[in-house]
Amino acid sequence: MIRTVEAEPRVSAPVLAAYSYCEAVTGQQARNFAYGIRLLPLPKRRAMSALYAFSRRVDDIGDGALEREVKAVRLADTRAMLARVREGAVDEDDTDPVAVALAHAAETFPIPLGGLDELIDGVLMDVHGETYETWDDLKVYCRCVAGAIGRLSLGVFGTEQGARGVERAPEYADTLGLALQLTNILRDVREDAQGGRTYLPADDLAKFGCSAGFSGPTPPEGSDFAGLVHFEVRRARALFAEGYRLLPMLDRRSGACVAAMAGIYRRLLDRIERDPQAVLRGRVSLPGREKAYVAVRGLSGLDARHVTRRTVRRRA
Repeated sequence: MIRTVEAEPRVSAPVLAAYSYCEAVTGQQARNFAYGIRLLPLPKRRAMSALYAFSRRVDDIGDGALEREVKAVRLADTRAMLARVREGAVDEDDTDPVAVALAHAAETFPIPLGGLDELIDGVLMDVHGETYETWDDLKVYCRCVAGAIGRLSLGVFGTEQGARGVERAPEYADTLGLALQLTNILRDVREDAQGGRTYLPADDLAKFGCSAGFSGPTPPEGSDFAGLVHFEVRRARALFAEGYRLLPMLDRRSGACVAAMAGIYRRLLDRIERDPQAVLRGRVSLPGREKAYVAVRGLSGLDARHVTRRTVRRRA
């Protein structure tokens, strides 16, 4: 068997070390994300790991046990680091490997770094204990913490020249991020409640008699918890359907990456739909073999071809 070696621009040893650190963080902390990005060419995979490592740092500050005021200071420091990246003021021998990797990624790809400012804004909503009355309110948060990641990732992926409707690619990337985040919210509903956080819109909770929250392994007495979950699942499915229009606009391996990550979350959504109360008993997840199958399916291009056929039928 003849193996081909991916051609890539020369990368210095300090930058390679910084990327290695980010890839280690990604592999340890983001199993679903890592399944997707391993399908990318090496330069794109490294850039995505830099984005993830920065995002993980921001999330860890928001989710940690520090006092609210200390978290705000740490997030301000992280925003200052991002400003140095944006200004080209990070040297290769900087002591922060995430800054070094992110700076190199931003020089290599047209990454809209403002999306990382949005991520910090979203985590500050968590720090300040924001709650959400309506879906429109929650969408603002989801766009900050997930839609922005979709748009940042698109900067790494790029789009295929001449792809139809490519001007809407950032919108579809954003929408796919919303779909993934809503799935996360459903999966983590009890864990978030135990941490004092409620993300599902208050008007949805009231509609299904769930305003008392989810502190235990069973739904609130007299509630229609299954009805609430199925309602949110339908909303997430609609977001996935819209966001999947991005796939035909990407090259094969970038499309495979997106299809793998989205496919894993869609299967999580299937499991949650089949057994809504499972999210109150523990974390719903997929076994490794199923994630691998989703990745192979993404690499085959099946999802992208399905979206293309469906879009053509709608236009006919």
